[in-house]
Amino acid sequence: MRLTRRRSLPEGLTLGKGERVLAASGDTVATDAALHFQDETGFTRLPWERVEQAAWKDGLLSVREVGGARHDVRLAEPGSVPETVRERVTSTVVVSTHVKLPGGGVRVTARRPAVGRGEPRWALVFDPGLDPTDAGLLAQAEQAMEDIRRQTGL
Repeated sequence: MRLTRRRSLPEGLTLGKGERVLAASGDTVATDAALHFQDETGFTRLPWERVEQAAWKDGLLSVREVGGARHDVRLAEPGSVPETVRERVTSTVVVSTHVKLPGGGVRVTARRPAVGRGEPRWALVFDPGLDPTDAGLLAQAEQAMEDIRRQTGL
């Protein structure tokens, strides 16, 4: 007989079917599929492949989504949540490369869903100071992304 310690979920949080808890701290739960945290609107579910960057400092977990939205989550007793976040985000990265463009560059990334199978999600993150709405720069960045797709077979 296998004994497991069951973790209780914060009130109001429901996980997806088959989603497994890896680490928890208060109202923040890291699962195999996503980071769940409470904000002013209730619980937010952020799949790992949507996390561009995460940093842990002085009790604050700062998470930036692909596309720029930022979430700051205070963890009074972090336990293994910061390490779990780092591991899960890193595990989704299939490709991450910086491509030079006029006046700067762009980071081209591809991430796979953390659980199950699925096509990678591609993202372009322009260096500060570059205008991602500039049609010429965007066309160059998209061409670089297409070249990387062909080279990697993704």
